[in-house]
Amino acid sequence: MADRVTAARGRLHKRNRRRSRKSPNVLRIMSLVKKSTSTPPSLELSPGASTTLRGQLGKTLGYLNRESGGALFISAADLLGSTSLNEAAVGFAPGYFNALSNPDSRTLSIGGICEDAMSGVLSGISTFGHHIGVGASYAAFIAPLGHIAARLHAIGNQARQVLDPGPYRPFILVCGHAGLKTGEDGPTHADPQPLQLLQENFPRGTMITLTPWDSQEIWPLMAAALRSSPAIIAPFVSRPSETVPDRKALGLAPASDSARGMYKLRSANGRSDGSIVIQESGVAYAFVEQTLPLLAAKGIDLDVYYVASAELFDLLSPVERDGIYPESVAMHAMGLTGFTLPTMYRWIRSDLGRSVTLHPFSHGRYPGSGPGARVIAEAGLDGDGQLAAIVRYVEARTRSATGVRKS
Repeated sequence: MADRVTAARGRLHKRNRRRSRKSPNVLRIMSLVKKSTSTPPSLELSPGASTTLRGQLGKTLGYLNRESGGALFISAADLLGSTSLNEAAVGFAPGYFNALSNPDSRTLSIGGICEDAMSGVLSGISTFGHHIGVGASYAAFIAPLGHIAARLHAIGNQARQVLDPGPYRPFILVCGHAGLKTGEDGPTHADPQPLQLLQENFPRGTMITLTPWDSQEIWPLMAAALRSSPAIIAPFVSRPSETVPDRKALGLAPASDSARGMYKLRSANGRSDGSIVIQESGVAYAFVEQTLPLLAAKGIDLDVYYVASAELFDLLSPVERDGIYPESVAMHAMGLTGFTLPTMYRWIRSDLGRSVTLHPFSHGRYPGSGPGARVIAEAGLDGDGQLAAIVRYVEARTRSATGVRKS
């Protein structure tokens, strides 16, 4: 077997092949994201516009694909348009790639609804370092079914360092239709659990999960993730259209702050009544659009943090991390998440904070089926549910502080 592999290498070298002038240049992508200090003009969004996280991700990948001459190969589990991954192939030949009859296409057909096979093929393509494979499906399915391919890709990238040191060669696992706002498809598809399978579950630097809430965060997060050259990038993007928020008018931090992984979304204007940590788009929109006005009416003012990528936050220095989210805040904060409770343990460290933290399984069951807003309300994660939990949290903090003073 070794002799035959050696002979095959010899035959290949004798062909003396040269790269075509039309061949993609994946290094162009890395060059773009390293130079990027702001969102490219073609990807900028205006406050008040209606868009989707999946659509903005697709356009971002399409921009990178065109700029690199086609360095991305894409595939989806029967959901190419539904996940908006078709946007990544705009400007290239229509139809599926065929090396002989359609070489200018960048869309692969890999066995239909088969996330595990798709992830294996795409990670294999990425391994050679000339392309980045991008696969999309429901987060509910691609996170677990792509997990083995992702893990082996991370292991292989680490092992390669022994003989061929250099940046990891990423592939992108698009966890689409994530969160409870996919409620019409029911608990089998609108699944809060996939993030827990990937986030902080790989050696540092090999996997980066992205959990944007606002489409304006897509470019900063993707650029930061690609700059760090992990083995796998897993963006979690929701399905519904949302209004692009006017972050400045709302007193929210700029979307560019998301590139640090965790950031202070909003500061209390005066004395803070507590700290809230939020992760997931549907819950964040409910907080900004519904809960904030209710809190203002009650005179409750909070420091608010958002988790856009636990792994990007981990890549910061200890001093930077402490400057953004010190341990003293973690010891008193509460959380709001559209994912599972354990994804909050890192950020919420007190018994009180965890007892009032809201998550989709707070009622001890899977939410049912229906319009996204109704499912979020059923889980107690809408504005009224968030307000009730925050009031309990603030009142408990007040009682605790009063007790300490009396003693």
